[in-house]
Amino acid sequence: MKKLLLLPILLATSGCIGGMHPHLNQSYLLREDAEVERFANPKLFKNLPELDGQVIPIAIYSFTDRTGQRKPSATQASFSTAVTQGADAYVIKTLADTGDGKWFRPVERVGIDSLIKERQLVRQMREQQLGEGAEPLPPLMVAGIILEGGIIDYSSNTKTGGNGARFLGIGPYQQYAEDQVTISMRLVSVQTGEVLTSVTVEKNLLSTSEGVTAFKFFDMATKAFEFDGQQTSNEAGSYAIRSAIETAVVELIKDGERKGLWRFKQKETTNEVK
Repeated sequence: MKKLLLLPILLATSGCIGGMHPHLNQSYLLREDAEVERFANPKLFKNLPELDGQVIPIAIYSFTDRTGQRKPSATQASFSTAVTQGADAYVIKTLADTGDGKWFRPVERVGIDSLIKERQLVRQMREQQLGEGAEPLPPLMVAGIILEGGIIDYSSNTKTGGNGARFLGIGPYQQYAEDQVTISMRLVSVQTGEVLTSVTVEKNLLSTSEGVTAFKFFDMATKAFEFDGQQTSNEAGSYAIRSAIETAVVELIKDGERKGLWRFKQKETTNEVK
């Protein structure tokens, strides 16, 4: 009789765990379409003022991982890094999309070696075909400021905890762990080398685990039944990096306006004649 009563409870609790996360839906796993979002946190740019002036050319040579952190593993040494090694792609994308492209104009510097080699090949081919009268390539666009920085810290398990309860050996539990990633970003003047403005942004990554356990003895404690169901959800590290970069870009824009590096466009007001 006890077994019959226990079975519906376990089925119900395991069913709840299975429905906690949409990724467990097979139809979701079979989707092939990719969702493309301009920003990880669009609200940051919703009320961002427009630039009063021409678009600012900006160069990004690198925005690398300087933490040296590896993915934490309790069983074996991991050679995978804890954070992305391609954060410069997020920086370039964010700068290019800020204000619908009316704030910054990124110029290629991450792949500058490949760019220069390709320009040399073009010049050589033109000279071979047209001789000395070959039309030269236009000069590369130069930037007035350079964006420097990188991912400077990654701390694992800055906060951990959880809770749970059991009645008659059956009950749910919850656990969580929090990591923290820190990025630094600064603008440097090409003419003077002066650091015009600098910001540091921290972003938390939350991991949660929810489940249910059951442990019962039957037949005069000669037989045991044990059940454990668990669902874990980890916030994507790429989302945290993107969100931190976008926050840093917005803060650089605001701080640059306060320091007089550029000005916000004032909204035009119309006076209605009554």
